[in-house]
Amino acid sequence: MAVADADIAAERPKLLARHVAAVAAGNALEFYDFLTFSYFAVYIGHTFFPFATGSNSLLFTLITFGVGFLTRPLGGIVIGNMGDRIGRRPAMVLSFTLMGLGVIGLALTPSYAQIGMAAPVLVILFRLLQGFALGGEVGPSTAFLVEAAPPERRGFYGSLQYMTQDTAVLAAGIVGTVLASVLTTQQLTDWGWRVAFLLGAVIVPFGIIARRNLPETHATSADDAGSRWEEFKPYRLVALLGLLMLMGGTIATYIGGYMTTYAIDTLHMPANVSFGVNIVLGLCAITFQPLSGYLSDIFGRKPLMVGFGILLVLSAAPAFWVISTYRTTLALYGMGGLITILLALSATPVIVALTETIPARIRSGTVSIIYAVSIAIFGGSAQPIVKWLIENMHNSLAPAWYMTIAYSIAIVAMMLMPETAPRKLRNAD
Repeated sequence: MAVADADIAAERPKLLARHVAAVAAGNALEFYDFLTFSYFAVYIGHTFFPFATGSNSLLFTLITFGVGFLTRPLGGIVIGNMGDRIGRRPAMVLSFTLMGLGVIGLALTPSYAQIGMAAPVLVILFRLLQGFALGGEVGPSTAFLVEAAPPERRGFYGSLQYMTQDTAVLAAGIVGTVLASVLTTQQLTDWGWRVAFLLGAVIVPFGIIARRNLPETHATSADDAGSRWEEFKPYRLVALLGLLMLMGGTIATYIGGYMTTYAIDTLHMPANVSFGVNIVLGLCAITFQPLSGYLSDIFGRKPLMVGFGILLVLSAAPAFWVISTYRTTLALYGMGGLITILLALSATPVIVALTETIPARIRSGTVSIIYAVSIAIFGGSAQPIVKWLIENMHNSLAPAWYMTIAYSIAIVAMMLMPETAPRKLRNAD
């Protein structure tokens, strides 16, 4: 019996790593599918909105990108609460399956030249489906990561939520750079962007299988909505603070995601250089996000969030000034990387702190809804707002000022948020 127990103990870290990898890989693929739309916005606009010429075509495409955020709160409510009622695993399987259907449908939608106005209508419908799926992904997957982790390593394990999202940034950046380097502009418009989506769709069956084999980390119950609302009431202030913290991180993240379009459309830089910035930003993010999670386990969530958040606010405007003034590869990659590093170090502990604070019985649904509402309001609007500000203010620093204001508000919320790191709390006691 002792030998058997020892074998189980030896296998437990391997099983945990395998299960976390299944969640992380599925999360990365969902965000790859969702964000690739943004990176190929210029070419998708030519395919589905040729009736709107010039910058208006791009604006229509960015608005369509933003449409995907409208159904994220609904997905957070439906799939997130499913994670509390029937388990994290079935909720994650459902969100992943729906995302796969959305991305395949989007990739196979005929162009405007082939079916007229039905084309943009179908694109919008598939974006709504993707948004619904992704809205229900973050709560169950983050809850699973935090619940599966040893208490004093929750920061590191929880950081995989953001790290896998930015692994998607890196993957999409590599795919976009390769396609932009080997294809002409016309080929990218005609079919190149579809290849990027279909590459992600290939992995969908494997992701579904991996998630179906996950263990369950939460003992579910069929309590009525009233009792869950009563349990949520004491956490209304935490929910508001979480919304404001995620607002700052969301706006900064999606401005980073706009960097390719910003370089092509505003700075008129070459497409292969512009797509390459996503590789740099992705590498910076996935390097420093787990580091931030690890450090937050040691020093606490708040010092990381607030300290590096202040540095981000102070650096945003100078960084964009360098990018817009010199318009070189070094300026774009260097300053974009700096902003991403500071954001990774500051924003990563936010989702962990929020998830730790909410009780397990309402954790998946509450985190899903808070995250989805924040993303829907501030993520979906970020890129159209930035584009509109640049066009109407004739100021290429508009993204920096928008980021600065948003993250300054987020820092105030971070200061008011209670500390949740177990090691920090034990030291305080």
